[in-house]
Amino acid sequence: MTDSKSPARRIRVGCPAHNCGGRCLLIAHVENDRITRLETDDRPDVVEAPQLRACARGRSYLRRQYHPDRLTHPLRRVGLRGEGRFERISWDEALDFAANELRRVRDTYGHGALLIPYGTGSYNQTGGSGVARRLLNLFGGCLGIYNSYSWGATNIATPTVFGTLTTGNQRQDWLNSKYILMWGWNPAEMRDGTNSDFFVVVCIDPRHTPSVASLADEWVPIRPGTDVAMMSAMAYVMIEEGLVDRAFVRAACVGFDESQMPVPGAESYEDYILGRRDGVRKTPQWAEAITAVPSETIARIGREYATTKPGVLYQGYGMQRRAYGEQVVRAGCVLAAITGNVGIPGGWASGLAEQAPDGGGLWNVLPQGENPFKAQIPCFLWTEAVLRGHSMTAADGVIGAEGLTSDVKLIYCVASNMIVNQHADLNRSVAILKDEKLVETIIVQDNFLTPSGRFADLVLPACTQFETFGVGDGWKYGDEVILMPQLVPPLGETKSDYRICAEIAQRLGIGELYTEGRDERGWVEHLLGVYRERRFPDLPSLDELLESNVGVWARAVTRPAVAFADFRADPQAHPLDTPSGKIEIFSKQLYDMERPDEIPAVPKHITEWESPFGKEAQRFPLQVIGHHTLHRVHSTHDNNDWLGEAFPQRVTMSPVDAAARGICDGDLVKVWNDRGATILPCRLTPRIMPGVIDIPQGAWWSPDKQGVDRRGSVNVLTSHRHTPLAFGSAQHTIMAQAARYEDER
Repeated sequence: MTDSKSPARRIRVGCPAHNCGGRCLLIAHVENDRITRLETDDRPDVVEAPQLRACARGRSYLRRQYHPDRLTHPLRRVGLRGEGRFERISWDEALDFAANELRRVRDTYGHGALLIPYGTGSYNQTGGSGVARRLLNLFGGCLGIYNSYSWGATNIATPTVFGTLTTGNQRQDWLNSKYILMWGWNPAEMRDGTNSDFFVVVCIDPRHTPSVASLADEWVPIRPGTDVAMMSAMAYVMIEEGLVDRAFVRAACVGFDESQMPVPGAESYEDYILGRRDGVRKTPQWAEAITAVPSETIARIGREYATTKPGVLYQGYGMQRRAYGEQVVRAGCVLAAITGNVGIPGGWASGLAEQAPDGGGLWNVLPQGENPFKAQIPCFLWTEAVLRGHSMTAADGVIGAEGLTSDVKLIYCVASNMIVNQHADLNRSVAILKDEKLVETIIVQDNFLTPSGRFADLVLPACTQFETFGVGDGWKYGDEVILMPQLVPPLGETKSDYRICAEIAQRLGIGELYTEGRDERGWVEHLLGVYRERRFPDLPSLDELLESNVGVWARAVTRPAVAFADFRADPQAHPLDTPSGKIEIFSKQLYDMERPDEIPAVPKHITEWESPFGKEAQRFPLQVIGHHTLHRVHSTHDNNDWLGEAFPQRVTMSPVDAAARGICDGDLVKVWNDRGATILPCRLTPRIMPGVIDIPQGAWWSPDKQGVDRRGSVNVLTSHRHTPLAFGSAQHTIMAQAARYEDER
């Protein structure tokens, strides 16, 4: 804590963790218990331990920290749910209500009726949903969730090929690559490990992103949802022109051709590519009609990737948040395998790509304890658990039990805008939450009254990360430990997520069990010991880190680790954790599911359930994508005025599509489908391919009196359908129509 009489100080601190995909360092100027300025990392910048330079979101954080709309005291709903009408109450009233409702719902319906939804609005070890999960686990348990909204299909599909999620080389090894394909990957905006974009080039994306503009040598626009078709055509070129690394495939893979099939007589990958079963050869000409990428471009990139070695095919996550998202993940992994780019310096196995040798970041170091209630659902299916939880079984993705015993009746939403703004088919979610016979109690804990907060029965005001102690590490690429010391006192009556949960725990009779006698600083000191034990034996103590004011401790990477290097050297001595011990181009696990149309044993292009090739395109001819924008981290920062001015919320459209609709640059445009509508300004640019429009995701839902969103919340258009294998988000599979709008307000 700072002394209000002390002179101004410069304190190095981790950027508040909102799951942007990076972990950055800020320098806070603190004077009289107020942060007056933020700068970023000024340490020496070397490849072995690069600077962790913050983006515009981190540098403008004071506009969020001192926003006039910060929640400063507890609130209780007084109007209809969703109206946003509340009254101020005391902390004792609020905490008593929370504890009593947890007891009531547990006693009435059982532990499976309690849910903490997915959410990453605070993503460090002493804040966010993790501290609430610790609370409910010690309370006897709650309905568990697994997987994520970010990379749901990737999480499940990657192990079907490699048996692990640790498929990436350390980033410093990218400097050894001679050819990098950024396939749907946009690190300059969304972050993917801090400063990944400074390491890196062909970019395949429907949008001419900032990553294309700043990093790439070539932009290849592709129709959304058709990436597997292009990957398949690249494989066709490799097979036909003898560019497959057959020696590696024979030694390290199964399922490429009929000679190495786990199921005799089943369709191999080569069978599919050459059309031996379906009669369709996956040629570049075939793919051009699907992808809108010229056949000669597809063939050239296939040759370049196969012959310019070593090469990286780095997959972004947007393209797997689609109808059959598992297929694009597996197809990218297969291309890496058949070109022999697995297990070598400068190569890349693709998939989720947590870094070798240990998976990178430790994620959840604060002990959450074991959940005594064993049933878990895919996080994306929480609305189904509200509507029909009592009937959900393994067929609905339930694991840990044969099925659920109750519907969800209480939602404790901590550092999450997921129950409204960030979930698919937003209007459907709103209708569910309005019905108090479904979810009986909603508790929201946040910094602001978000769209999700408007539907709360109780609002608990949380302080920001600058107002409490925390610690984090290097996200997916975990070679750093980043300290988050408390800089200023909590604003108003706000408390940390941890403190709120600790005080609820006290009322539930598990206070000492929850805290173990530690406050936030005490837990940081303890967790540094955990980091030290698990990964970083040279990590200094908390007092040493505070005294040195370095903010971050980094382990220099002088010899980048290469995923699967041992396997590559000797597949027999170092088998993979797959059924065959090898790279599974053909998966018997998937074959045995007997759902070849949706879950084929080899990766295939499958036409999406909403696409330009379906009947729906007659009414809704435009594909909609919703990229991660520098304006926000998901929905966090939407009310940051500096970021809103720099990166305004607009629908981006090709001049070709605009001309057909009489739309001019700057016009208000209405975008709609059968699920909802939104109205927002338009930006015309050739930097998006015709037939595709882009509405940056995360804008706070703001309906008018007719229920039409006026902010540009893309989730009024998205579908709640999920991917077939992972039960993951398919929110990028959207067809819609757009028209010029005359504002009558």
